[in-house]
Amino acid sequence: MLKEIPLTRPETPLLDQINCPADLRELEVEQLADLANELRHYLVYSVGQTGGHFGAGLGVVELTIALHYVFNTPDDRLVWDVGHQAYPHKILTGRRDAMLSIRQAGGLAAFPSRNESAYDAFGVGHSSTSIGAALGMMIAGRLTGADQHNIAVIGDGAMTAGMAFEALNHAGHLDDNILVVLNDNNMSISNNVGGLSSYFARMWASKPYNFIRTGSKRMLSKIPPALKAAHRAEEYMKGMVSPGTLFEEIGFNYIGLIDGHDTDGLVEILSNIKTLRGPQLLHIVTQKGKGYSESENDPFGMHALSKIERPVQRESDTSQAKAIDAKPAKVSPTYSKVFGSWLCDVARQDELVVGITPAMGEGSGMQDFVQEFPERFHDVAIAEQHAVTFAAGMACDGVKPVVAIYSTFLQRAYDQLIHDVALQNLDVLFAIDRAGLVGEDGPTHAGSFDLSYLRCVPNMIVMTPSNEDETHKLLSTGYHHVGPAAVRYPRGKGPGVAVERNLEPVAIGKGVVRRKGKSVAILAFGSMVTPGLEAAEALGASLVDMRFVKPLDEELIRKMAARHNLIVTLEENAVMGGAGSAVNEALLQSDYAIPILNLGLPDTFLEHGKVPEMLARVGLDSDSIIQRIKQKLTACKIQSEAV
Repeated sequence: MLKEIPLTRPETPLLDQINCPADLRELEVEQLADLANELRHYLVYSVGQTGGHFGAGLGVVELTIALHYVFNTPDDRLVWDVGHQAYPHKILTGRRDAMLSIRQAGGLAAFPSRNESAYDAFGVGHSSTSIGAALGMMIAGRLTGADQHNIAVIGDGAMTAGMAFEALNHAGHLDDNILVVLNDNNMSISNNVGGLSSYFARMWASKPYNFIRTGSKRMLSKIPPALKAAHRAEEYMKGMVSPGTLFEEIGFNYIGLIDGHDTDGLVEILSNIKTLRGPQLLHIVTQKGKGYSESENDPFGMHALSKIERPVQRESDTSQAKAIDAKPAKVSPTYSKVFGSWLCDVARQDELVVGITPAMGEGSGMQDFVQEFPERFHDVAIAEQHAVTFAAGMACDGVKPVVAIYSTFLQRAYDQLIHDVALQNLDVLFAIDRAGLVGEDGPTHAGSFDLSYLRCVPNMIVMTPSNEDETHKLLSTGYHHVGPAAVRYPRGKGPGVAVERNLEPVAIGKGVVRRKGKSVAILAFGSMVTPGLEAAEALGASLVDMRFVKPLDEELIRKMAARHNLIVTLEENAVMGGAGSAVNEALLQSDYAIPILNLGLPDTFLEHGKVPEMLARVGLDSDSIIQRIKQKLTACKIQSEAV
């Protein structure tokens, strides 16, 4: 049991022999438990050097080894759901040494990526996609004649999403070979792994049992009542010792519960399952954070780890240090904290305010709200579509729901946002966190498109606060507005503006001139106001904090166009169809012929890295903004009023 993060690379003689799963298969089964111990130590060490997810990975070390040992990956398709747990998989598939580059610019991705390795059968990052993807691979194998096994590994949290059950239902209907491994690490489905249930699980996966099972059903198929009785007897027996009746009802052969940390047992059961026909569901129970004491004791808090720094040690102090955050703490709160404080403030004044989140409560800053208003907090689990329709139902009957959700995950509930909320003009406020680039988690988690996909929806109000105080003000504006509204703000901390703790709204659709200048008018949205202001000061330009993407302050835009020679729009959103496009449309409709420069995220998926570095890479840091404006001025032969 590890109690501290190793600061030096541990000795891993077995793991050092494994450069691909073919090497793994050369080991004896008796060696796999020792390999698991080495892999677990190396995982803790490597994540300590780089930061990243490791709680889930620690929980599936034995499963990962067993899957690659039994199945012929990459020919056999192994699909990991979400990907938080895929670090051991990366280590065993030729990326052991490269793990020290994970989540860094130019290094390994934080999640499985088809561009990175042939062993990453499917690119993931959002939850509950694995079963559907593996099912698609199964059908493709039918058509191409490929002889492959298709395995989806999904956690009990991801299994709560509707699309996971949609795929399960379809798999049962197709009745072909697919294996779903349900990794239950929160005990939310099962209570324990007892000797009796483990015995029956081994029996249900055995060849003799399944030969008798399928053979007897073929014989009894000519006698429907007998077949029905036999099926019911088997179903009742399984129901008494396992929670698998639901899966059996939709066509899966349920096998469980299994100790997910018993490598030998997993190899035996997977080897038997490999010979079975039809949809199989293997239910294993694991411990998140297995093998690292702090993670075992706090699986939620230790879900991910910050990069550790080597502390200055006295000569007498030779002990290894625990993980510490390398970044100095700032006085200013995070945007999530601002939202959480605002939500408590408004809930104290209005008993009909409720908070809804699809498994993002802690990340969204709702901890205090949960403690103070537990009866008004609703975590609907990983079910974004349901979260939005659930909120719509509340709004129908006079409640004010506030949906806290990340930008990238709101994409999953787009139909519900349009059809269930906006079409009916219901009073729902969306607090959209992680807008714009998110850094090390990469393109699967970036909030690059929300301004584009929200501004085209009728009845929606879309707001982009530029700092902490503006976030509080615009959330209050959304609360007072009767109808659908969205406030989008970035991950992390803002520029450090003090928050005025009042709930007064601002005028809807009105921007604010933060700096008056000549020649160039910079219209900035949200997080781009700060670098935009730096650029405006260097160029002697005007700077407008637009606040609203919809409705736009068209009157202010026309004034800026009339008084300046160049309009520049700034946004941390896809430039195609974003806030800049909205400004273009407004000017076109007003018949203003003026040069325009739209600056935003380019038409590509941006790979992971530090946010400041990523912004500089795409020309959205203050220095790049200045240079790009100067280039535009030169091209248009416009004289700037640089100071």
